[in-house]
Amino acid sequence: MDAMVNSAEDRNHSAENGVRVLLVDDEALMRAGLRLMIDGAHGIEVIGEAADGAAALEQIRSLAPDVVLMDIRMPRMTGLESLRALQTEGNQARVVMLTAFDTDDFLLEALRAGAVSFLLKDSPPEEVVQAVLDAAGDRPRFSPEVLTRLVRLASGGSAGDASAAGGFEAADGRATVPTPAGITEREWEVARLVARGLANQEVGESLFMSVATVKTHLGRLYHKLQVTNRVQLAIRVLELGG
Repeated sequence: MDAMVNSAEDRNHSAENGVRVLLVDDEALMRAGLRLMIDGAHGIEVIGEAADGAAALEQIRSLAPDVVLMDIRMPRMTGLESLRALQTEGNQARVVMLTAFDTDDFLLEALRAGAVSFLLKDSPPEEVVQAVLDAAGDRPRFSPEVLTRLVRLASGGSAGDASAAGGFEAADGRATVPTPAGITEREWEVARLVARGLANQEVGESLFMSVATVKTHLGRLYHKLQVTNRVQLAIRVLELGG
């Protein structure tokens, strides 16, 4: 657990001191557009480009970028195949998946394979920049359309439907659900706030606990729910009705 916490802290430190980014897309025009959007913004540095997943793997291994902006649909090797290879290798690069489509095809599959975020290619520049910065800090970020679909897919119903997620309405109008077996009530509170995209400090402030305590709860949640990162945790929370 300590190694997991240290890894996240290292990435946060990287985000504060400049974020090194690799662009991966089979369209040169798209790569050029992404470079114009993010290179030099808030300490972001584009250190390389690749036109398919195979070339991306070579670049990631040699350049060790902090964040990879990668198209999910490419020739020779897709972004999803590349992501799976990185996961097998235990590579620590944070991957933000890009797609021109707002379809369901690979959304949960890519996130379960370790993608930090999933953005539409027509996302505004400020959203792409923020996604890179958040990824470097190990914080998930999604296009609104993608988040809506993610909630619907993971809950097994329509987005925003508390009953489809197995929940009910509390007196104050918030959807609530029973704490899953094996998870303490406090851990579940932490898990639900993380699923909403809150950073550790924000979770701590909301629940009146220290960041160290939040990290301890996260480590236990990762183990109990058999996940390895915050995005996979968020998916499990949604699947469990949170």
